[in-house]
Amino acid sequence: MLSLFLNAPLQKKVAAIALPMVLSNLSVPLLALVDTAVSGHLAHAWYLGGVALGSSLISLLFFLLGFLRMSTTGLTAQAYGANDIAGQLNCLSQSLLVALLLAMLLLMLQWPLTQLAFSFSDASAEVNYQAGLYFTIRIWSAPATLVNLVLMGWFLGRQNARYPMAMLIITNLLNIILDLIFVLGFGWQVAGIAAASVLADYGGLLLGGYLLLKSLAQASPYPCSLRQLATTLIRATGSHLVRLTGLQRLFALNRDIFLRSLCLQSVFVFIAFQGAAYGDNTVAANAVLLSFLMLVSYAMDGLAYAAESLVGKAIGARDSHLLGNTLGLLAIWCLLLATMFSGGYGLFGTHFVSLLTSLPAVQQQAALYLGWMILLPLLACWAYFLDGVFIGATQGKTLRNSMFIALLGFAGCFYLLQSWQNHALWAALSVFMLLRSISLALVLWHQWRHNTLATTGTD
Repeated sequence: MLSLFLNAPLQKKVAAIALPMVLSNLSVPLLALVDTAVSGHLAHAWYLGGVALGSSLISLLFFLLGFLRMSTTGLTAQAYGANDIAGQLNCLSQSLLVALLLAMLLLMLQWPLTQLAFSFSDASAEVNYQAGLYFTIRIWSAPATLVNLVLMGWFLGRQNARYPMAMLIITNLLNIILDLIFVLGFGWQVAGIAAASVLADYGGLLLGGYLLLKSLAQASPYPCSLRQLATTLIRATGSHLVRLTGLQRLFALNRDIFLRSLCLQSVFVFIAFQGAAYGDNTVAANAVLLSFLMLVSYAMDGLAYAAESLVGKAIGARDSHLLGNTLGLLAIWCLLLATMFSGGYGLFGTHFVSLLTSLPAVQQQAALYLGWMILLPLLACWAYFLDGVFIGATQGKTLRNSMFIALLGFAGCFYLLQSWQNHALWAALSVFMLLRSISLALVLWHQWRHNTLATTGTD
């Protein structure tokens, strides 16, 4: 392991993708922290609770469709490793079409989605009202959000982390600035937080479109003008839609990652809604602590993105040596990063809570459950890292089955410990993360022993 850590050429390859994605990903939870801090300093706890519930529902929808980025990254990376230029462009065109169709579907179904979601909420009328207001504004960013997922996935698959980094950082900085203007300047409260996110997402889309044209112009087989690009994408999409077998791999992978994401987001939505049943202060405290976990997850996802890109490339090139070295080095960085977060929350957790909310009752509630946040990074880090490995290997079934096991563990743990109330939620979440890590690690160990990971591009 030490030799891997001191391997300068390998460190450079990994850092070229992992470092930009870790840094840019941290801007995403930074935005959530700003949203929490802005709403947490408003006059009533129901503003913070409303943003927490509304954003949980939006996150559920958008994260369920996160397969757009994941499948695009894995398939493009394998095509890139195999030097298949046509395959890269075909993956882009197909994924963009799917993204736009799904965005239209979300916009058409927004009213029944809100009615269904909030029919299960036990939160107060004030929290539900603010959550509904947030959702009805935020949903209009769907076309930009989903297309941005495809663009970032395609850039990562081609081993380019700088463009996704630029998209994420600019989008979230714009969002933070608009947050402060709309809420603190104009007094728009929850509506201002939602509107800031919508405008920022479309700003990111404009940047992503420019970077796509720039990327294509730098590669000679690609068209370099907007008109040529549109014509080529339409032709590529049409030809592959006629050949339905060419889409089977994409649809199968998207299906499995969708089911995996459904399980994952169901857990966090359950925590948000069940926490609401314990009172406005509890749901607000959970929102604060989940912002801490979000910080961990997005930092770890930066490493996972590197794993997706590098593992996919190594599998496409059939390079087992590169694959093994990459996995070893990323595992070291995964453990170091998780240890930093656990130590930071242990030493400064109460100070972080006070930065996010000035409400004494919410601060006291958050302090009761802070110990779980010290433990969770060490349990969860391997799940995030191994997700990236199997996405790069385009093994959607493995991810799906692991998540099914973890979801059963979460439900069983909460059922047995429900008398603990909110502590039961955090204990169940810890079991959920642990089971994800263990199940994926066992599959990786088995496939590595039998030399099937590098030779099986999809399951």
